[in-house]
Amino acid sequence: MKFHRLAIPDVLLIEPKKFQDERGYFSEVFREDQLTEIGFTGRFVQDNHSFSAQKGTLRGLHYQRAPHAQDKLVRVIRGSILTVAVDIRDGSPTYGQNVSTELSAQNELQILVPKGFAYGFVTLEPNTEVLYKVSDYYAPGFEAGIRWDDPQLAIDWKLDGGPLLSARDQGLPLFQGRAERVRQRP
Repeated sequence: MKFHRLAIPDVLLIEPKKFQDERGYFSEVFREDQLTEIGFTGRFVQDNHSFSAQKGTLRGLHYQRAPHAQDKLVRVIRGSILTVAVDIRDGSPTYGQNVSTELSAQNELQILVPKGFAYGFVTLEPNTEVLYKVSDYYAPGFEAGIRWDDPQLAIDWKLDGGPLLSARDQGLPLFQGRAERVRQRP
């Protein structure tokens, strides 16, 4: 696997190596030892699968508060998404900044989003499926989020119209309105 640091260097774009022949291909999409070599110390405990029927489905910006904060390793197995990570780590030099990139079944890229980031994505085509690993179990009492269209964050979601949102995501607070901040991990 190749690892590429994005504009916020703690967020990594991962390019799995593909072995191709006349039968098709084989690819290793997760290697704990290679993540350890680049300094990632988390351990993934849960896999999640998201299906979105419509283009323009936006999920996020979500995170879990400590002690149930989550690292995420995200990939697309059908369709494509614009994926966004917002730094919400107190004291971080990139606090309040975001990075985005396109992930698709075709480009086979993955993104590693560490604890201390709000995360979301919007589907760029219908019938998109996303798989992601997380480093802590879902804890409903610790879930939180930020509004997708917060003017302070100024995220370009590359939408042609309004997104399809859940009722929960429609009611998320603005970035400045958060009552607590996520602590930067040691």
